[in-house]
Amino acid sequence: MLEECGLKYNVHKINIGTNAEQFTPEYLKINPNGKIPSIVDPDGPGGKPIAMMESGAILIYLADKTKKFFPEKYRYQVLQWLMFQMGGVGPMFGQAHHFMRAKKDEIPYGSERYGNEAKRLYGVMDRHLSSRKFFADEYSIADIAIYPWVARYEWHRVDLNGFPNVKRWFDQLGARPAVAKGMAVPA
Repeated sequence: MLEECGLKYNVHKINIGTNAEQFTPEYLKINPNGKIPSIVDPDGPGGKPIAMMESGAILIYLADKTKKFFPEKYRYQVLQWLMFQMGGVGPMFGQAHHFMRAKKDEIPYGSERYGNEAKRLYGVMDRHLSSRKFFADEYSIADIAIYPWVARYEWHRVDLNGFPNVKRWFDQLGARPAVAKGMAVPA
């Protein structure tokens, strides 16, 4: 989103794998939940700094600030697909990552449960994208929120060729220069 909006930013990596960095008093002031992502905008409302946590809230904040990627005409379409990411894609794909990739030992029940749910969600997305280019009727924060999760499709043991509309959407977004640049930031 920062790349799409052309906003300047500084990256501060937080290694959540150590269970230490995200629980420092300094970081907990920014994100009381001790998770990522978080931002601090030194030029927040009224010209005062503001700290924001939770990807959906951050995307809404940045969209409101820049007047980009949250079109009033499609506001409720965008909100419902953003909430689909927040309540479905993020948590379920995150669990799939945990059970299918992060755990040293395979836990069949977890892998099956979250793998099946990931595939179900891919099916929901594929059906929806069969009649449109984006999750709302134009590129929005909903697409920006969902894309990084789909970018880990191999972690979900999903073949995107089985979801041709998601694949088309994924390839289309991946070709956007700002998306490619943003996705390279963690590396």
